Amino acid sequence: MRALSEDFRARLATGATTLCHAWRLTRRDGAVFGFTDHDAPLVLDDLAFTPMPGLTDDGREKALAIGADAGRILGALSADAIDASDLERGVWDRARVDLWRVDWRSPSHRVHLFAAHIGAVRRGSAGFGAELVGIDAALDAPFGRVFSRFCDAEVGDARCGVDLDATAYRGEGVVTEALDARTLRVSGLSGFAEGWFDRGVVRWPHGGASEVSMHRVTDESVTLTLAAPASFAVGDAFVVTAGCDKRAATCRVKFANIVAFRGFPHMPGNDAILAGPDARTPMDGGSRHR
Repeated sequence: MRALSEDFRARLATGATTLCHAWRLTRRDGAVFGFTDHDAPLVLDDLAFTPMPGLTDDGREKALAIGADAGRILGALSADAIDASDLERGVWDRARVDLWRVDWRSPSHRVHLFAAHIGAVRRGSAGFGAELVGIDAALDAPFGRVFSRFCDAEVGDARCGVDLDATAYRGEGVVTEALDARTLRVSGLSGFAEGWFDRGVVRWPHGGASEVSMHRVTDESVTLTLAAPASFAVGDAFVVTAGCDKRAATCRVKFANIVAFRGFPHMPGNDAILAGPDARTPMDGGSRHR
């Protein structure tokens, strides 16, 4: 239950429309920023909250369960503190967000509504949307190994061991045409088979990185489709590395790295667990994969 002062309760009971929202954002580098949807600056606990037109609270969910709190904030890129390139480089990822409902006539009268961390950020041409994840969501994270048919390593990391700087897994290209914010025609990758860079990563000269969702090759061109919109322009050079779908067959054929595969491809599925005796199947205790 939220604690409200008697004075604040009395103000709310009058139905006065002098309330606004105030967002306090604390980045991982320690920088703290304040924003409000009021039309004038506010000061809370010695922090100035700057008016940010277009910033909205797009609803929140609260529940009595670990990691269940969620929400989203939307806004225009109108504040000097929130720069489009910073969003793309992940500067705001995992920033803490505290939301208050404030009486702007007397900001000391306020109630804390929500605390969360910024999760996925989606940026458009003039605005952004940020998912909010409850601060206790970390308690819901899995620990230890995951038993799955798929590899639980990331391609190129220490557990995988694949060298993504090798010429077979690394390409250098140039954007020749921007079809939209996610799709680009490129040169320099004609020597790679279609799909080679699916789930791979494009690294831009300005420091950003984008995941590749689709790599297509035709007689006329090579096209990359990104998983999310990104800032790029015709003429931009980039480096792209091969992706992995985490299947054992891909590890064996594409990367010749099956000895380092971190999954369990022969783990029996539900059909094997539920199956009864079958006269056509040898039941001698031997391997199921002969």
